Amino acid sequence: MLWPPILLLALFCAALLMAAWGDIRTREIPNALNAGIALAAPLWWWASGVDPWPGMALHLGIAVALFVVFAGFFALGAMGGGDVKLIAAVALWLPPVTVLPMLTAMALVGGVLTLVVLLAHRIARKPGQPEIPYGVAIVAATLWIIANDILTVPLP
Repeated sequence: MLWPPILLLALFCAALLMAAWGDIRTREIPNALNAGIALAAPLWWWASGVDPWPGMALHLGIAVALFVVFAGFFALGAMGGGDVKLIAAVALWLPPVTVLPMLTAMALVGGVLTLVVLLAHRIARKPGQPEIPYGVAIVAATLWIIANDILTVPLP
């Protein structure tokens, strides 16, 4: 093992926080950051003992499926391209059984975030529609899943 899995997990969390911060500041998540998250996933798989079949294949299949589904939302103008890529990249890291809970948490956090941004936009009496930094919801949901997995490890 090149690095302990905890170091990779810490780097993943740092990259997620960078994505959220960038989305708040500029309403963009850089392609290089999304690519780095996605390309580091095989190191995580290796360090955490994921089997090539069906483990790695399942991670890849879920990520591709999510990319296709959320690319549809992008095509409808309901979501940014960086958000779509971040969701797919995150799916490469999460255990498959945690992807649906992450998406559920993402939707709930995203709904609250949207209401807060809309309210702030109206209070400030700004024209047009506000842009929602949905990367914040993706990151919050992912960090919640990671924290839950760490904090709920059964005792020996």
